[in-house]
Amino acid sequence: MGIYDRYLEARVRMSDADRPAHVALVITERDLLEPGAYGTLADFFGWAFDLGAERVTVYVSVIDEDAVPTLRRAFDEVEAPREVAVRGPGDEERADAPIRVSMGLGGRDEFAAAVRGVAEEVQAGDLDPEDITEADIEDRLVFPEPPDVVLKTGAERLSDFMIWQSVYSELYFTDVNWRDFRYRDYLRAVRDFQERQRRFGR
Repeated sequence: MGIYDRYLEARVRMSDADRPAHVALVITERDLLEPGAYGTLADFFGWAFDLGAERVTVYVSVIDEDAVPTLRRAFDEVEAPREVAVRGPGDEERADAPIRVSMGLGGRDEFAAAVRGVAEEVQAGDLDPEDITEADIEDRLVFPEPPDVVLKTGAERLSDFMIWQSVYSELYFTDVNWRDFRYRDYLRAVRDFQERQRRFGR
């Protein structure tokens, strides 16, 4: 680790400000095709948990759903420091592991599936429309917990990532592409988070 990295790390660790407990990362299918991409992902997990994260969510934006099985097989070989839950198109089982990965399961599809679940309960007479709350939606989401910060590499767009959960998240965009993402880039994101005043819609 270089001098600059040590300096950034010291600022992050010595700050009285909170560090993100739930870190979310948005990358693309193309990012994972770059040499060393999965190694960087393993490093990212290590950085996040070492700096206090309790949960990490990765959303892989996928153009071709046929690529999902290949991406999932490759991800199985990542040396992750915590249990991993991977979900893809068509999956509706809740992901509760410390590391959760969405392989092409878009936020709109996830939200639509949750709404269908609520509608089915209403139709069955098990839920009164007047009693529907935000919790009824959140209980049916595959990735229920909202991230504290969402990191997006390479471009300033979220690519259909967790459209319900990220409404009050802090967004951090970097023009550094995933293949070049380093520890110092993660430290910059955490430091930026520490310097923000979170409003949660207020």
